[in-house]
Amino acid sequence: MITNNLGRSGLKVSRFSIGSWVTYGGQVDDSVATACIHAALDAGVNFIDNAEAYAQGAAEVTVGKVIKGMRRESLVVSSKVFWGGDGPNDTGLNRKHVVEACHGALRRLQLDYLDLYFCHRHDPTTPVDEVVRTMNTLIQQGKILYWGTSEWTAPQLQEAFDCAERLGLEGPTMEQPQYNMLHRARVEDELGPLIDKYGLGTTIWSPLASGLLTGKYDDGVPEDSRLAHMEWLQEFVFGETKDSKIAKVRALADVAGDLGCTRAQLALAWCAKNPQVSTVLTGASRVEQVHENMKALDVLEKLDDGVMQRIEGILA
Repeated sequence: MITNNLGRSGLKVSRFSIGSWVTYGGQVDDSVATACIHAALDAGVNFIDNAEAYAQGAAEVTVGKVIKGMRRESLVVSSKVFWGGDGPNDTGLNRKHVVEACHGALRRLQLDYLDLYFCHRHDPTTPVDEVVRTMNTLIQQGKILYWGTSEWTAPQLQEAFDCAERLGLEGPTMEQPQYNMLHRARVEDELGPLIDKYGLGTTIWSPLASGLLTGKYDDGVPEDSRLAHMEWLQEFVFGETKDSKIAKVRALADVAGDLGCTRAQLALAWCAKNPQVSTVLTGASRVEQVHENMKALDVLEKLDDGVMQRIEGILA
């Protein structure tokens, strides 16, 4: 496994990581989740991504059981705060919720501290200086080591950096945006200047576009697939350009075939090749998926300029 610094920080994260979104805490049995996480760690993964909202906290409970007793120094564990419940202070980034959510995540994960703590979305109802101060208080208390954001716009991030500089406090270390072959502008265009200016790390999610880039939806949505039972996810994945996206995914099959890999491995390696990407979050509901995903490391070495130009011609 290759490791990268998380942006300009000194923290090392594995090039590929594993997340608990959707899968753990209900969709698959805990024994399967345990096997998947162990398989990822055996492959050299050191970053496990979580959030208070994943399965209403149950995913973090599952992960906590799996990593209990493991050497803490070998793990990078995150949580995210925003969606916590139905009460007036159970959602957002107000100081009360951020602190209580941090304590809740630590209890569920059975940890003394979080390596990474993300603001899961921007909160227009909470002043950014309150967010920056609260995150720095948690750092000073030793409850988190680095704080960051997820799906914040460049102006929102710039405001956070400006506020932190004005107050003499630590700004965001990392951002977690969606990034894949079919969703590129946020990372490559919008966040690019901030990544270069501040050394912002990125822990990108949905590298397979919720499975679209694997080719599993080339001929429609299978009845036993996740998309078949989640209408909102279909809209999120396909949008208004379904036919165009599927045509590109089909065309990528020839590239993958010539490289001797699957389209999923090609898509993962393509994300990991971008120097603006610190780590690529993968998901798995079967151990076999973990093994297949990690083979993307071998594909990464094959992505020379010629192959990348060929891919770019398809993606247009």
